[in-house]
Formats: sequence, structure tokens, C-alpha cells
Amino acid sequence: MEEPLPIRILIHGASGRMGRALLRLVAERPELQLVAAVSRSGQPLAEAPAGVPVLPVEKLADAPDFDLAIDFSLPEGFGPLVAACRAKGAGLVSGTTGLSEAQLAAMDEASELVPVLWSANFSVGVAVLRALVHQAAAALPGWDADIVESHHVHKKDAPSGTALSLGQAVEQGRGSPPHYASLRCGDIVGEHLVQLTGAGERLELVHRASNRDIFARGALEAAVRLSGRGPGRYDFGELLLAGGRP
Repeated sequence: MEEPLPIRILIHGASGRMGRALLRLVAERPELQLVAAVSRSGQPLAEAPAGVPVLPVEKLADAPDFDLAIDFSLPEGFGPLVAACRAKGAGLVSGTTGLSEAQLAAMDEASELVPVLWSANFSVGVAVLRALVHQAAAALPGWDADIVESHHVHKKDAPSGTALSLGQAVEQGRGSPPHYASLRCGDIVGEHLVQLTGAGERLELVHRASNRDIFARGALEAAVRLSGRGPGRYDFGELLLAGGRP
């Protein structure tokens, strides 16, 4: 039986923290073949494997053919990437947060043509946390609900995308949204506390990330799971539960 062809990957936002981690860790996945990286400057990156072109964002259209893009960039670069994925019939795995309503709508439109997976957090633990939060909120609809998230001082959006996704799980469980609090301090990778408080008792569900590599490895896993699927919007947790590639 012939081995399946490797999945050709383009990394968008390659000069950022997540992009550099992806460049380092992609070699751990033999199913994936990195064919190009895109960064704001287009300058060579030490983490990029030898022979892999690093393109400036203005040259995205010149990228070699790819099967799937992994995107951790800024909102201003999101539109051209979605257009490139549509033009090449390539899937999209994105963790870019702070997207506008128009950008979210463009992602929905693209999903009619290509497979799309957007997640605010690619930690396997957070995917499980969302399920637990939904269950707890449904069981305790009358309790107060609060989400406190902490990140490094350079993170711009607040509340974080992960906090908002956990808030959606709360609202889906009990019918009303939680309150949010955001902290930006030091070099915290990411911490999320979901607190449900009743009379005389409190339930806390917490996830702490101590290493950014967990998110990069999760995004690479998502790319493998998304490859070969038809057009549509996909959920990271559901792909994890579904098993391997189709």
C-alpha cells in the first residue's frame, strides 16, 4: 500500500511567537511538508528549515501551491490569506484573534469552498475545558459566572479569544453570558479561570499554559486532522474526538 503524500503547509505569521514555534516543530510531523512561510518583513528566519522560502506578506500570491495554511498573524493580514486559500483550494487553520465581524463573515464564505478551522486556543486541555464548562454551566444555571484571563503584556486583544470561547460555552450551557476580567502582566503564556459561584460555595475550572509549544503542536495536529476533509467550518475539539485523517 502506498504511503499518502505529505500535506503541503504554508505558515502565515511566521515571524511571530507562534509562527516561530511552528517553524521549529513542524519537522516533528512527517505527514507535513513545509513549502513556504510568510512574515511581515520577508526576512530570513533562523527557525525556518533550509530551502523553505520566507515571503513578505505582499508576495503571498507568489507562494508555491499548498494544501493548507496555518495562520497566527494579525487581523490586517487575514483577508489576503483567506483570498489566497480560496484561490488555491487550500484549507485554513487559523488562531488569529481580534477579527472583525466582516472578517468572520469572509471566513464563513470561504468555508463554502474549502475546509476552515478557527480556534482561539489550540491546547488539547482547553478543548476539554470547554466541554467541562458547558456541562457545569448547564448544571448550575442560577450561579454567578466569571471568567478571568491572564496573558503577557504584549497581547493586544482583551478579553482573549479563548476567554470568549469559554464564555460561549457558559452561555450555551445556561442561557446567559459570564462577566470577564483581563490581566496583562509579565510573560504569562496563558491562564484561564472559569468561576461559578453560588450561595456558600464556588466551583473553579482552570487551565494554565506554561509553554507556547503546546499551542503550536495543537495547530499542527489540527492541520493533520483537517487535511482531506470537504468544505465547511470545523471545530478543534470535535476533530480531536473524531480520530485521525478521513
